[in-house]
Formats: sequence, structure tokens, C-alpha cells
Amino acid sequence: MDTVKWGILSTADIAQTQLIPAIGRASNAEVIAIASRGPKVHEVAKIHHIKRAYETYEELLQDKDIQVIYIPLPNDMHKEWVVKAALAGKHILCEKPIALSEEDLEEMLTVCIENNVYLMEAFMYQFHPQHRRVKEIIEAGEIGEVKLYKSSHSFDFTNREGNIRMDASKGGGALWDVGCYSVHAMNLILNLEPKKVTFSAITDPKAQVDVSAFGTVQLEQNIYGLIDCSFDMTDRNEYEIIGTKGTIKVKYAFRPDHVSGNGQIIITNKLLERKEQVSGDIYKLEVEFFSNIVAKGGSLEEHHKHSKRNVKVLLAAQASLKENREIEINGDNL
Repeated sequence: MDTVKWGILSTADIAQTQLIPAIGRASNAEVIAIASRGPKVHEVAKIHHIKRAYETYEELLQDKDIQVIYIPLPNDMHKEWVVKAALAGKHILCEKPIALSEEDLEEMLTVCIENNVYLMEAFMYQFHPQHRRVKEIIEAGEIGEVKLYKSSHSFDFTNREGNIRMDASKGGGALWDVGCYSVHAMNLILNLEPKKVTFSAITDPKAQVDVSAFGTVQLEQNIYGLIDCSFDMTDRNEYEIIGTKGTIKVKYAFRPDHVSGNGQIIITNKLLERKEQVSGDIYKLEVEFFSNIVAKGGSLEEHHKHSKRNVKVLLAAQASLKENREIEINGDNL
């Protein structure tokens, strides 16, 4: 199997705690370089046994041996460095949310197409096999006709001072940070176009970002999504699909890695309740999937469709919060 060479653009915590170890576990990838803005990068490289360390992002992009760049920068920096990486001929795995506007996302995708490189948004949860199993259960008709999607994603966020999650100018707030998972999973599982969005929120008075948000998304076929997310609630990362004959609940939908990769699906109908256990290493699976695309080719069109819908819904939710009304999503624009 071909080994794809990765470069890490930043010494961000998620890179050090999740992606770099996952690349080490992957069967078809290796990290050969890392960059940061300053000498700290050498210490990080030594800790993770990375041979090449660069004190500027530009130097990393000039390394001819690197095939894939992983970008875990703050949300407002994604577009700049995706474009620069694409122009340098690198394939890109970019952290979520990939963009803060539809225009930025379209520009990023266009530049990548023009430079013949792959771009994928790093929603690692989607590679856990439990979600494929959920689709199989729905398609088998076990819960009848789908009518409702419900999802909650929250954690008790302490030590907020100075954290980019609390910076509105950098795409901060609970919706962009954790609500994006619930919206993405709605797209992933149901694959339906959003039509209308209504959200309300609790806003931090100092930072002016949403710390809790609650909303409704009307989808085509008259199916609804109910979504809540928060920095002020206990750990939850779940979704539930409600049909005419039963329900499917995925308890560890977005962070099964917190329970050793063990997903749990609960199927309930009038006659019985059963549980299915499904295991997977989400970050490793993500790395292997993208590395395989880079090495052997393939299409990411479906992934791009989900990214576009995600940005569309999240922007509509932000507009609903600001204007205190229902937002209708028409065609390609709000």
C-alpha cells in the first residue's frame, strides 16, 4: 500500500492529541513535517518524532515531499491557507467548519479544482461505521417513514478567557464549534435539502457569541430537524431518528473515541428494543480514507455537497439569531 506523506500546518492541540497519533496508527500515511510560527515547533517535532520542523507555514508548503497538508488553524484562517496550500499543489484536510461563508467555500473548492488537488472537511465522526449501519436500518424499513431528526452536542466549557471559541471574529460560538456536527450528521444521514431555519440562543454578554443555541430546520419531504448545542451543559454527542414505526438513537455519535471507539445504536419499536455495538477508530479511519483518495484517486463530490449544506444551514441559523425570525433558504443563497 502506498504511504502518503503528510505535513501539519500548526502545532494546534487537536493536531498533537488527535491527528498526528492517528496518522501514526494509519496503514497508509506518515507525518514527515510540521510547521508553526516560531521556534516552539522544534520541541513539538521532537515530542512526536517528526523529522522536519519549519518556523513558517510557507516553508512547509515549499517542501516538495509533502503530499497532504492538514490545517487545524482558527476558523477565520481556513480560506487563506487552503488557497495557499492548493496553489502549492498540496492536497488538503481542513478542520471544521471549513468556511464561514458560502462564497469562501466556493472559492476554496474552485482553487483546488483548478490546481488538481483534493480538499476535504475534517468531520472525523462520519467515518465511524455506526452511521453506515444507521442508514442500513432506515433503508430496511425498521422504523418506517422518517419524520424527525433530533441531535444534541454540548460540553461544560470552562477556562474560556482568551479561547478562540469565544471570539466572534474567528467564527466562535457553540453553533460553529459543536452545532456544526449535528447539522452535518442531519445531512449525512437524511441527505435532504434544507428549506427553512429558526434558531434562538443564549449569548455571552462580553464575548457576544452564542454559548447555547436551540433550533429547528425544515427539510424537504416535510421532515424536521431539532438541534441544540451548548458550552454550558454536560457532555452529550447524540442524535435520534424518529420514524412512523420506531426510533434509532446513536448515543456517542460524534465522539465515540471518548468511549474507546465503541458506538452504540439503540433501535426501538412497538415490540422490542435492541442495542447494537459498533467499533471504529474515527481519526485513523479519516486519515486512511483521505490518504487512499490521494494515492488512488476518487471523488469527494458527496463530501463537498455536505460541506455546502452545512455552511448554508449554519449561516441561516446565525441570521435567524441576529434577526429573530425564520430564515428561508432559497436555491444557492439565503
